[in-house]
Parts: sequence; structure tokens; C-alpha cells
Amino acid sequence: MKMTFRWYGSDDDPIPLQCIRQIPGVTGIMGAMDRFPAGQVWPQDDIAAYVDEVHAAGLECEVIESVNVHEDIKLGRDTRDTYIANYCRTLENLAPYGVKVVVYNFMPVFDWLRTDLAHVNPDGSTCLYYDEAKLAGMTPQDMVAATLENSQFSLPGWEPERLAQLDEVMEAYSTIDVEAMRENYAYFLRGVVPTAERVGIRLAVHPDDPAWPLFGLPRVCHSMEDLDAIVEMVDSPANSLCVCTGSLGSDPANDVPAILTRFGDKGRVAAAHCRNVRHLGHRHFQEAAHLSADGSLDMYAIMRAIHDHAPDAYIRPDHGRMIWGEKGRPGYPLYDRALGITYLNGLWEAIDKANR
Repeated sequence: MKMTFRWYGSDDDPIPLQCIRQIPGVTGIMGAMDRFPAGQVWPQDDIAAYVDEVHAAGLECEVIESVNVHEDIKLGRDTRDTYIANYCRTLENLAPYGVKVVVYNFMPVFDWLRTDLAHVNPDGSTCLYYDEAKLAGMTPQDMVAATLENSQFSLPGWEPERLAQLDEVMEAYSTIDVEAMRENYAYFLRGVVPTAERVGIRLAVHPDDPAWPLFGLPRVCHSMEDLDAIVEMVDSPANSLCVCTGSLGSDPANDVPAILTRFGDKGRVAAAHCRNVRHLGHRHFQEAAHLSADGSLDMYAIMRAIHDHAPDAYIRPDHGRMIWGEKGRPGYPLYDRALGITYLNGLWEAIDKANR
């Protein structure tokens, strides 16, 4: 296990690398370079500058998140081969700089969705929050406007250039069902996995967030059955998973430790985002502190499953609350994620010593 911390780069992240370096147990970052639009080849000079800055701070940069898949690939349009070729070139450009895992997703239109970016808790902290009842009567366009209005930071998956064509893209998806979406996904994997194998990178798909359909879109990565179908599309360790415990755990029907165990035993868990959520009702949850007692997920069982079945996975704390007056990207503060790392590392040490 390597403990990491998501970082957006010195131009886009209010958290300095030196602060991350000071968190006990953190060996590296999961890098996010979301300034590149989906479908664009990531330039080697930009990759080198980013990785060099991370290394200069005494941290590793072996995982890159959000090499986004162009919507034309998901839609199966004629242009998809061009974008798949660009994706392969990006993998080729990342590999020489020590990148071993690329986390991506295959969610149509929305990479994630919350109905409140700063829900106020009784203790005064704030957190990300979702209540499907609040979506009643809202269009995707309404949801986009409300989300962008409530954040002063750029939001991953909500880049303006991607959402500018929202009406057109939503109309295009009206003819794509789950079966067609899976076929388009398999086409993508057959196109990129050989390159990933050749350059020594494992692709790790992030599950749908939250773990159910939205606005009638064909979402294909939010259950054990979905994950089974994905890993069977191309039988290769380069076609692996990033198990996000909070995304999958938003649906109480998902047994997250069982998912980690099943796919860990198959050698298909390359990374994990470890966080807690508290279930409040049907498709209604809030994001909680990492402590098991603060939410509805058994973080001990989750860490034990990683320890026993996917011990080589890269992990990081995921979304945190805003505490102690901190201001920052919704879900990505310094203080609460650092507390989360301390808790996760404590669980890992206890599990490891108990197994000796």
C-alpha cells in the first residue's frame, strides 16, 4: 500500500506540496491535471514540469487521475478512433515520468453530482451532500448552473468547455442505452489497453458517483455486476479498478469490502479512494469524516479487505469536510483529509500487526 493525496497543481490547488509532505505516512500524490480538455494529448513538457515539481517536494507521482475520456468515445461516434489514438499518446507521454496508474471514468456527461456543496453540520463543519428529492423538477441545465454558482474553484468533471454543449450531448445520449454504452466502453478498452500494457500503465476506472442512474443517462459502473462486466471486457491487469468506497458506498446495496475482496483476488484493484458516507434515506446521503462511527461504512472492514486482498494498491483519503475555518475546493480540504490519512494509517498498522 502507498498512501497518497490528490493534488491539482500549484496553479490550481490552494494546498502547497510542502503541507502534503508533512502529513505522516504520505509518500506521494495522485496527480490531477484537469486543465487539459478531454480528448487532447497531454504535452510531455507539461507532464515533466508537473512531475518535477512533485519530486522536488520529496513526493512520488506514480498515479495520475482524470485523463478524461472524450464524450464522442462514450457515444460511439465516428470521431472516436481519433480520440482513442490521442488517449494512447497521452499514456505514452506519461509513462517515461514514472506514472504507473491512470485513474479515469466512463460516466456520461457528469463525473459526479451533489445537491449541496457545503451542507452545514451541527458542529459547524460543512460537507458534500446529496438528496435526490431536491432534483425533482430540475433539468441537467438547472443542476449545472446551481453547482457552478456555488463554487469559486474549478470542479473536476464540471469544466466549462465540456458543459458548453450540454443540450446537444444530452440529446445525443437519448439514443444510447446501457447495452450500447457497454459496447462503446469495450471498444475504448480494446483500443487503449494494448498501449497501456506496452508502456507499463494500469488503467483504473472510477465508479459512477453517486451509484445509480441520473437524468436518464446510461451509467454502467456502479455495482458488483457492472464491475464484473468491465474487467471481463479485456482480460488484462492493465484493465483494473479504482474502488471509490464513497461512490460505491452511496448505495447501501453495494458491499464495498466484498467488492474489494473479489477484485483484489483477481488482481484488478490498482487504486482505492477511501472515504465514508452517512445514509440518510433513499438516494439521500452526506459525506462524513473517515471514522467508521461518523458514517455508514465500516472503514475497518474496507481497510482490512485492501490489506488482505489488494495490498499493492495506491490509496488516498477522499472527500473531506471543511473544518477549522478552512476555505478550499468542495470536498478537497487539507485538514480533514489529513485527519483521514492518520485514521486510515492507524487502521492499517493495527491490521498489519494483528496479522503477524
